[in-house]
Amino acid sequence: MNIFKKSLMMGLIFLLLVSFSYSRERFLANVSFIPGFPQNDFKENLNQIGLGGSGYFLYRLKNSPLSVGVSLGVMVYGSESRSEFFSAGIPDVMVDVTTRNYILMTHFLMRLQPRRGQIKPYLDGLVGFNYLWTETGVYDRNGIDQRIASDVNFDDVTWSLGFGGGLMLNVYQKRRRNRASPFAVFADFGFRYLKGGRAEYLKEGSIIRENDYLIYDVSESSTDLLTLRAGLSFVF
Repeated sequence: MNIFKKSLMMGLIFLLLVSFSYSRERFLANVSFIPGFPQNDFKENLNQIGLGGSGYFLYRLKNSPLSVGVSLGVMVYGSESRSEFFSAGIPDVMVDVTTRNYILMTHFLMRLQPRRGQIKPYLDGLVGFNYLWTETGVYDRNGIDQRIASDVNFDDVTWSLGFGGGLMLNVYQKRRRNRASPFAVFADFGFRYLKGGRAEYLKEGSIIRENDYLIYDVSESSTDLLTLRAGLSFVF
């Protein structure tokens, strides 16, 4: 049994190495900065631009303009901070208490794009989910965002699907020895319209503090988003 497992592992490693050796630009990885603009009733509740980052990884099907992969992005759509005593028994030490509202976007990604060219437009289709959560943390005022403790105040998850498009512009290319295709870097600019299902969430000012109690003013709506993207894509 141990011999079988070792043989299977060696076979998988061999196939992986072979796939990279003859990839012919079969893989694409991206990192981007993204602003997000709530749409429809999500905009009526928030009316605030989210800021964050995203990335995706794609595998292009052989001799095809179609690529498949995954996309991941996270944005902060609200933040508020205050200073508090570390505790009632230690009034001479102050800390920062910060509450942030996040949205995580995770999607299966399908893309149509020309296989070659210095300028490569593309069309995307996406299906996945949005995860919204609000987290409060206690931070050392003398550190650089040094967190002492934190907790999730509220969270919810819902489905998401959408479409997008963009343009990749070649900015760097290098031929590789014994490889049929070069390593290339592209400037990547695009947009996505994401239709999100209904979810419950908190926003700035939703946590009300009365004496020693917390009251959550929960909002509910669809989670439609329009996101823009500017970043770098690496083709190999």
